Amino acid sequence: MTVSFKDKGASRRQFLTGAAAAGVGTVAATVAKAAGDPLITQKQEWAQATGDGVDASPYGLPIQFEGDVIRRNVEWLTADTISSINFTPIHALDGTITPQGCAFERHHSGAIELRKEDYRLMINGLVDTPLVFTYEDLERFPRENHVYFCECAANTGMEWAGAQLNGAQFTHGMIHNMEYTGVSLRTLLNEAGLGAAGDLKDKWVYVEGADASSNGRSIPMEKALDDVLVAFKANGEALRKEHGYPVRLCVPGWEGNMWVKWLRRIEVTAQAIESREETSKYTDTLEDGTSRKWTWVMDAKSVVTSPSPQAPIKHGKGPLVITGLAWSGRGAITGVDVTIDGGKTWQKARLAKPGEKMAMARFYLDIDWNGEEMFLQSRAHDETGYVQPTKTQLRDVRGLNSIYHNNCIQTWWVKPNGEAENVEIS
Repeated sequence: MTVSFKDKGASRRQFLTGAAAAGVGTVAATVAKAAGDPLITQKQEWAQATGDGVDASPYGLPIQFEGDVIRRNVEWLTADTISSINFTPIHALDGTITPQGCAFERHHSGAIELRKEDYRLMINGLVDTPLVFTYEDLERFPRENHVYFCECAANTGMEWAGAQLNGAQFTHGMIHNMEYTGVSLRTLLNEAGLGAAGDLKDKWVYVEGADASSNGRSIPMEKALDDVLVAFKANGEALRKEHGYPVRLCVPGWEGNMWVKWLRRIEVTAQAIESREETSKYTDTLEDGTSRKWTWVMDAKSVVTSPSPQAPIKHGKGPLVITGLAWSGRGAITGVDVTIDGGKTWQKARLAKPGEKMAMARFYLDIDWNGEEMFLQSRAHDETGYVQPTKTQLRDVRGLNSIYHNNCIQTWWVKPNGEAENVEIS
């Protein structure tokens, strides 16, 4: 049986230097071959001339050798890219922070160009003083920094009826995890004053964007006054156009459709508006044809990103790092289990650092792969005690008519040649 290094009582260093048993030969052979490797023994082209100067690329870009680490669209998924989505290359990334240039896009009427100088944010409705803020006004309020994941409700949606898309990027790539900087929505609502709203327990805010679709969504006042952020920076720099430059909303732990981009208006209301995006769309249709609405929270979920269909094993038998991502809209990830035999036995993975609320966690499991086929799965746990379900458990409750909120356990079939395929073990 394959066990983790922690279980064997051996460190990674001990393993690679021969203190632990199997697989060391593979690494040792690689090291021995390096002694006669021309890349070691001969002077290389890049060491015989000077490189680029410091001003060669005023805004740093990825090196050409990483040119395949890009967002990708599925052409047949939508009729037009104007109202479509592309996917984060989660299979090629490590850590937890998603570079802005790799973070998935979802548009309902295309990404617009809006200058900071032309930006306005209105707060109206049941407020004491209707207000309009410029971008410069927002910069003068006390700021907050938070790392949050943003997941489209349709992430993994194609997998309801069975294994469909062959790659972690396409099955789970409608997600990113970035550090956002901005002003709490609570601060701006208090600036406008909520006395006119009376009892706040049954009040809502309706938010909309400046793009053609407006993408209006209703948010309960309780959430609006809790952790919702009006953000104007991501990962330390200005938002990208496709992520809502110059200002977007962050609704931690809740479906990405509510993270309205190019945020233009916030209206305090006495009831939910029941917009298109919260009635005919972004509701969960059950087996009997009825639909659940207000299913905002993104439940605990995880996926092995490597090995996976787009990240096959290339080195053969021996030491193997299994890694992936886990997240929960209900709070922090507290643990991840990994199985290599399709759920017959589970091992506790190592979290790279303690989980954070509404943020992604990176997990690792270091094993010695014997070259046999594996059925890789991961199972997330969060601080509420919630455990990521199987597809069968989800289908027992919701049937096969759903699109959104599929947080099932994902299976990769890793073949003896190291290639992987999306399969279903439910």
